[in-house]
Amino acid sequence: MYIWIGALLVLIGGILIWFHIPYSPVKRDFKNDVAVLKDSNQLVENDKLFKCEDFSHLPLAIQRYIESSGYIGMPKMNYMKMEYHNVDFMQGKNGPALKIDYTQYNFVAAPCRMALIDSSMFGVPFEGYDYYQNGIGGMKGVIAKGITLFDQKGADMDKACLATFLAESMFAPSILLQDYITFEEISDYKVKATITFAGQTASGIFTFNEQYEMISFTTNDRAVTNGDGTMEYIPWSAVCGEYQFSETGMKYPTKFQAVWHYPDGDFIYFDGKISSVIYGNI
Repeated sequence: MYIWIGALLVLIGGILIWFHIPYSPVKRDFKNDVAVLKDSNQLVENDKLFKCEDFSHLPLAIQRYIESSGYIGMPKMNYMKMEYHNVDFMQGKNGPALKIDYTQYNFVAAPCRMALIDSSMFGVPFEGYDYYQNGIGGMKGVIAKGITLFDQKGADMDKACLATFLAESMFAPSILLQDYITFEEISDYKVKATITFAGQTASGIFTFNEQYEMISFTTNDRAVTNGDGTMEYIPWSAVCGEYQFSETGMKYPTKFQAVWHYPDGDFIYFDGKISSVIYGNI
């Protein structure tokens, strides 16, 4: 009996140690994938600094956003790293609420996005890995560093991830200058954007306020996964606010929400503060 109790205690101790060490396979894969992408996603530019004329062919609202945000004269980037801490995150309308840390990379040369969720459920580590690369998108959730809870893939997920990349394109203006994205002026403060890549197309509308801060992006091209595993197209928005200037002189929002607009009301499932925005330059 004592031998079994001792063995059980050793097992429990080992599990607790495994839960609390920094290493995990998901974090390893994320780190390795990002390292490869940093090396491979390089742009060739004759002029490495943003100029007003770079954006002269784009709608006036975007030009004014670029100028007022302090990008003119700054180095062009080939990727962006964005970090959030202590985000309020909901796993579906009836799912559990979590506090998460969120780290993402958006690459410019071709639409590519990698994001890591780091959290816990009842003291057990929970990690998520969102990705879009080479036209393939997916979302994977892992608990206890080794048990896969979900692994969503498919054409609907590819399109959803492409739409998410488009929603964040204003935060890394090199993206706005690429051939895979086009813009159409709707009004003084609204611009329709369309992104096409690897046989998929997604579009949405950017809205700016009177200070030409981008305050929202709304699309119908993003599907939500229901509890039974089916996917349904519901209007989706990224909502931004509380802009501030960084130490480098560029202005970016510190408040970011992701919202599903269900027929019975809006559902905010991601509500966080942007902790930092870092650019990798050419």
